[in-house]
Amino acid sequence: MAVYKEKGTNTWRVIYRHTDWTGKRKQSSKRGFPTKREAQEWEREQLRKVQSDLNMTFSAFVELYSQNMKPRLKKSTWETKEHLIRTKLLPYFGNKRISEINVNDIIQWQNEMIRIRGKDGKP
Repeated sequence: MAVYKEKGTNTWRVIYRHTDWTGKRKQSSKRGFPTKREAQEWEREQLRKVQSDLNMTFSAFVELYSQNMKPRLKKSTWETKEHLIRTKLLPYFGNKRISEINVNDIIQWQNEMIRIRGKDGKP
């Protein structure tokens, strides 16, 4: 994997290679990172996603889930799932690593969801 500084824009670029599920070698890149650290973190996150590593963040898992499930579901079903994930799950678990989410975190999240009330005071 490689991280390069682009001279013209003074930003960082990542080029990474991986083997997909069919065994084919693939290469991908992304540009525009303001710091080398951000570029390297993005690269590590992409490799975790490709390897299905449980150290990936929950938001990275949601991206994988979306890519795999969206084509299999009806449009309205996917929109409902996407809304729930975006409004209920990602704000709470988005930056946590999957391996760090435990039973207590889920119970606390459930309790928080139960406590949410609308303007009329109803759940």
